[in-house]
Amino acid sequence: MLLTALVFFLILSILVLIHEAGHYFVAKKFGIKVEEFGFGLPPRIWGWKKGETIYSFNWLPIGGFVKLFGEDEAGAGRIGVKDQSAKSKTDEKRAFYSRSIGQRTAVILAGVGMNALLAVFIYYIFMFVGGFKTELPLIGTHKFFLVNQTVKSDIIISGVDKNSPAEKAGLSQFSHILSVNGEKIDSKDKFSSVIEQNKGKKVTLTWQNDGKQKIETAEITPRVNPPKNEGALGITFFPMQTVILSYDTPVQKTLSGFAHPANLMAYNFSVMSDLIGVSIEKKTAEPLSQSVSGPVGIFSIVGAIVDMPDVKERALQLLNLAGLLSISLAFFNVLPIPGLDGGRFLFIAIEAITRKKVNQKVEGYAHAIGMILLIALIILVTFKDIGQFFK
Repeated sequence: MLLTALVFFLILSILVLIHEAGHYFVAKKFGIKVEEFGFGLPPRIWGWKKGETIYSFNWLPIGGFVKLFGEDEAGAGRIGVKDQSAKSKTDEKRAFYSRSIGQRTAVILAGVGMNALLAVFIYYIFMFVGGFKTELPLIGTHKFFLVNQTVKSDIIISGVDKNSPAEKAGLSQFSHILSVNGEKIDSKDKFSSVIEQNKGKKVTLTWQNDGKQKIETAEITPRVNPPKNEGALGITFFPMQTVILSYDTPVQKTLSGFAHPANLMAYNFSVMSDLIGVSIEKKTAEPLSQSVSGPVGIFSIVGAIVDMPDVKERALQLLNLAGLLSISLAFFNVLPIPGLDGGRFLFIAIEAITRKKVNQKVEGYAHAIGMILLIALIILVTFKDIGQFFK
């Protein structure tokens, strides 16, 4: 648990600091006064002041912020009137609200850009270490671009009964069945048929346990009369399709750091679209809600990765998680939702189109309400994750 917590907060810290550093350095580049650089959301635990900027740690470790002088007056934060300390022309020029549309846009979108670049950097390392090849569970059908893809079907064990032939042979939950008597198994019906035909006879079963590279083989005899509610082998299983993505050509390898995160996002959208369709059809939000995770869910995933016995696979999956979180953070933040970077950019875009600034109070209320709703959503998802964790 301690190692999981350390890895979790390390990943989160890097993602947040990189994002906020984008806002910070671009603001500094334009000479905008940075009042505070905070990790986490207020209330503040402690902070120190260096030059004109306060560097702080805050109680809610789910994000971070950069507070710019005059940002509130641009509608990007609290509701209020213009800071009365901006009396001199020098102060006025260093305020965020006094800058051009182009400079404000650059500052607002810099965090998104930094997360996108971080994801590209991470996935170049991920691809290099993994030999420019990776696998994903395939839901439905999807065409990936700038990569060669092949689809394989696996039989995954979801449960093993006690004292069953499967348990005695060494099979465990999430093992992949590879072959029976040397014959490749690529469908549920084929596996069931072969086992049914060989009840009472020894068969050679080949499988791979979850998280391990070693291939296991053993002789096993399917039972003719298994106990009630148990099968011939004493397992429950389900079919799963996996897509193998291979970045083989020089062009594919060169662009893999950009192509792979883009492929992942496009695939996620495809899956989410399917889940929305299922939720509408069944008139329940459960299929969609089960696919969404918050901090607790991510913590659980980190724990599962940390427990992987293979060091290389563990490193690859941590890189993959960090890269996916970084590109997801970039995409989510650029959405035109008040309270997010995209929401702030939306009001700048409205100003650029209408040539008139949106009323300060209207924008301020919009961002405040947006932030409240986002925090409420995080709390709801967290309760859902906790419920799933104990379940």
